[in-house]
Amino acid sequence: MLDDLRWDSELLRRYDLTGPRYTSYPTAVQFHNQIGGFDLLHALRESRKQSRPLSLYVHVPFCANICYYCACNKVITKDRGRSQQYLQRLQQEIRMIACHLDGQQKVEQLHLGGGTPTFLSHVELRQLMAHLRQHFNLLDDHSGDYGIEIDPREADWSTMGLLRELGFNRVSLGVQDLDPLVQRAINRLQSLSETRAIVEAARTLQFRSVNIDLIYGLPLQTPEGFARTVDEVIALQPDRLSVFNYAHLPERFMPQRRIDTAQLPSAEHKLDMLQRTIDQLTSAGYRYIGMDHFALPDDDLAIAQEEGTLQRNFQGYTTHGHCDLIGLGVSAISQIGDLYAQNTSDLAEYQNLLAGDQLAIHRGLVCNADDHIRRAVIAQLICHFNLDFASIEQAFGIDFRHYFNAVWPQLLGMASDGLIHLDTRGIQVQPAGRLLVRSVCMVFDAYLSQQNRQRFSRVI
Repeated sequence: MLDDLRWDSELLRRYDLTGPRYTSYPTAVQFHNQIGGFDLLHALRESRKQSRPLSLYVHVPFCANICYYCACNKVITKDRGRSQQYLQRLQQEIRMIACHLDGQQKVEQLHLGGGTPTFLSHVELRQLMAHLRQHFNLLDDHSGDYGIEIDPREADWSTMGLLRELGFNRVSLGVQDLDPLVQRAINRLQSLSETRAIVEAARTLQFRSVNIDLIYGLPLQTPEGFARTVDEVIALQPDRLSVFNYAHLPERFMPQRRIDTAQLPSAEHKLDMLQRTIDQLTSAGYRYIGMDHFALPDDDLAIAQEEGTLQRNFQGYTTHGHCDLIGLGVSAISQIGDLYAQNTSDLAEYQNLLAGDQLAIHRGLVCNADDHIRRAVIAQLICHFNLDFASIEQAFGIDFRHYFNAVWPQLLGMASDGLIHLDTRGIQVQPAGRLLVRSVCMVFDAYLSQQNRQRFSRVI
């Protein structure tokens, strides 16, 4: 079975390295400032010529309260009026992008992330969605995957009713932990009843899917306490769960400096939390998709993995990786053909550029031939835990063994350790290696060095 896992503590300790999550290859660390608006417009025109379907990501950066663990691009403010100027510039960006596309290109996937998208008022959400529908070909038959991230403290039944009316059919809820002591330590007080109310609303209003995010490794967490949180969440029966490892990088993310490092759980306790969580979720019928993600067997992600069609992009595991991804809003990333392009992460700069009728592209890159080969290899491993050499050789006209000769000793070592099975036909990630698939992928990363590894979280 694809969801077979085997816990090997010694293997986990040896291969628990720092490295990318591979929502892209090359990763965003490689982006440079030689990419600008002209490059994006050229890519958009190519997308139009090819009539490729679209995936839209819209970033809403505002939050009313700061969560100390958060590493997202956000603006903390109690002033709800700040969103109106942002929406004006966001709508301008939508118009500037859409005029270079064909109105027949269907938007198969839409996701509003943040920040907290439900920071926006009901009027503003209507305004934003109306503008998107005016300029993009959004589907009206509920066949698209249209999702939004929700802070249960910022939503109620009326909010959920509005979101359903606007066409959203998937919701993702941030929970992280239900222990009040942990919540106080991370400045995110959120009761189980608040979370349950939103889940019940989503079920009643027939949202297609509910995802819940949890984080292990937060201050004051214990294996026993986190197990109670997982049990409570399982009782809510979300379709998907994301269980992330907290990466404490206070030198990069200023809010994390408010966390008392003495209260962080030990590496041993973190491993215990992860092991218990896997046991609890698999016992409850969830399948391990990979990279911290679990889903019920009838979920689209689980089905796609069974059928060999699962993909991965900046929105994580997806069934829409064939779409051109257009990122809208501050810090948003687009992936169109060979191009990665990211908007500036500075809110004032984003708004000022658009006020001057300029796109806010700040950096990016154009993939070369080697990038394409390695991206395909990493995608197969991280989505399906196997790699067929012949398929890569046929797609790219290479001899796999010769092309990757330099990393063969590392692969042989991983095979000897039991992470992978390696033969002349391909690579199969073994049950003991599936939690460490990032470490396997890192072997094929041409850009990874000891120096830039420090920019990433640990695998476990």
